[in-house]
Amino acid sequence: MPWFPDFVSAVELARKQTRAAGRADPVGQYFAALNSGDTHVLETVWPGEVVVYDPRAGEVRGHRQLRHFVSTNQHWLTEQHARIETVASTYSGGRAVVELLAHLGPDGRELAWPVAVVAEAPDDLSVVFRTYCSQWPVDGRRHLRPPVLGPGQVHPGDVVGRYQAALEAGDAEAVVSTFGTDGYYREPIGPHATHRGTAELRSFFAGSFSAGGGIDLQNCAVTDDGVRCALEYNCVRWGSHDLPPQAGLGVFERGPDGLLAAARVYDDIEPPAALP
Repeated sequence: MPWFPDFVSAVELARKQTRAAGRADPVGQYFAALNSGDTHVLETVWPGEVVVYDPRAGEVRGHRQLRHFVSTNQHWLTEQHARIETVASTYSGGRAVVELLAHLGPDGRELAWPVAVVAEAPDDLSVVFRTYCSQWPVDGRRHLRPPVLGPGQVHPGDVVGRYQAALEAGDAEAVVSTFGTDGYYREPIGPHATHRGTAELRSFFAGSFSAGGGIDLQNCAVTDDGVRCALEYNCVRWGSHDLPPQAGLGVFERGPDGLLAAARVYDDIEPPAALP
């Protein structure tokens, strides 16, 4: 499901960047208008485009569609007794990435659902939101997510670049070497699928590469603040299996030693059937 309420957090970070660049700051006014439900004010303070790319709703464009999207989403969140935990925020160059853990408690049971929201301000009066998550925790299914962005000429350096090269090569030992001693990898399906430390990481990546090789990601956009590097990508190959391009996002957090302290992934990619 979409995750609109904490888009406010994402946009607030992007807004700081637009303000620093000396541009107009319509974001605060926009959300005040959104909360008031005044259509005239919405159209006046946000004359540019408002676009949401959501895993389930698809592309939401314009004020009318946005109001319907928000209303539907808020109703669903209320039914789920949702509460939000912010995991981390990364922003650079007018783009912000906010990582969330949504705690849902329908029918007295609780599950933790990782969701990441990217907010980007292409100009003073427009904003684009891109949400990334796996829907497996919610409905027990994988959903094909077509590309949101096309491949870009972006190449993360340092330890993130080394991680990517090892991932594509299917070299489990090289991947593990990019993590610090207590570093962890969290799968998209939730905190229970976290692999921490050398032994767990080695076992996880060796299994991931057992379908004939590594995982090939097309880089689309990078948001890097020096501590965390958020990479939006399209996955096109897993082992010997070519895949229809599928959108995802990974956040790579560097430790003081320059190695990865954490890698958190947000996608809904179906592993090849050849995996154990």
